[in-house]
Amino acid sequence: MREFGSGGICDGAAVNSAPVVIEAIDAPTLDQHVDALAAVLNGCVHDGASVGFILPFSMDAARRFWRESVRQPLADGKRVVLVAKINGQVVGTGQLNIDTMPNQMHRADVMKVLVYPRYQRRGIGRALMAELEQIARRLGRTVLVLDTIAGDKAEPLYLSLGYEVAGRIPLYARAAREDKLETTSVMFKVLDANLRKAL
Repeated sequence: MREFGSGGICDGAAVNSAPVVIEAIDAPTLDQHVDALAAVLNGCVHDGASVGFILPFSMDAARRFWRESVRQPLADGKRVVLVAKINGQVVGTGQLNIDTMPNQMHRADVMKVLVYPRYQRRGIGRALMAELEQIARRLGRTVLVLDTIAGDKAEPLYLSLGYEVAGRIPLYARAAREDKLETTSVMFKVLDANLRKAL
């Protein structure tokens, strides 16, 4: 578990310098937090996040995602799941998929980095990404890969963290809130300095 300064998160009444606590959770802990994680996912999709779901998107559907798509890979050691909390309340999450083929054991996929809309632009997403990167290093994963909607508000964050755009795929995914197809940026970051020199 690590703490990061929040810069004064507000939820109704002001909370001065409440730390953001980020921790990796196991499957039983996910069960305890499933409602809060579903609320984060549901809120982000309704805010327009392109994370695989489109409107209408219910809390029940969000709960099913965590229970049916995330819990088993987490229990099997194939997925890392982080939660970000402020004053004990889950406000964000992020995942690292480490279920890769034998020829890709050096690589991992960054997935579903989500911060509840009310708490965005306060460094929580950056803190989640930093922790995922530290975990990847500990696991010997030297290349991280992710995708995001081109021009989305998340793309500048990833660029600022040292991710590079490998390419863009047009018409890749339907927008969450409207019937249109959007372009996705496929991005990567090489964590190992020696490998970076070889690029």
